[in-house]
Amino acid sequence: MNEQGRELNWDDQIENDSPEFVVLPEGDYDFEVIDFERARHNGSEKLPPCNKAIVHIKVQGPEGIAVIKHNLYLHSTTEGLLCAFFTAIGQRKKGEKISMNWNAVIGSVGRAKIGIRKWKKDDGSELTFNEIKKFYEPEDGPQSSKKGFEAGRF
Repeated sequence: MNEQGRELNWDDQIENDSPEFVVLPEGDYDFEVIDFERARHNGSEKLPPCNKAIVHIKVQGPEGIAVIKHNLYLHSTTEGLLCAFFTAIGQRKKGEKISMNWNAVIGSVGRAKIGIRKWKKDDGSELTFNEIKKFYEPEDGPQSSKKGFEAGRF
């Protein structure tokens, strides 16, 4: 799924209204990774310039579907956060050394603690949105929403 869409021409027809923005209550939710982007972090007070992955995480709640964009920084100081993500989606077991397989990230599922974050814009108005607070270790087996062949299963 490509969340970024495509460029429109000046004379293209349009019809799709914006989906309603949903903020879910804080809590533990199942999620699915529906997209990811390769990007670059330009550096900040806390983290020098480095590559980053922006994962688009779909969470279904009673209020509707929220899509959360979550940054994963590819830097040694954030390695624990990368490990938690890859463990949550079943690509890694706790304590295991792996190579990050970004090609297998889309379609992966897991469980996470979702929080609410408030942000004040320069004009003084406030935005409220969901954020990932923590990724949970799966109870067992790889996490994928893609149904494939399973021996002995019909």
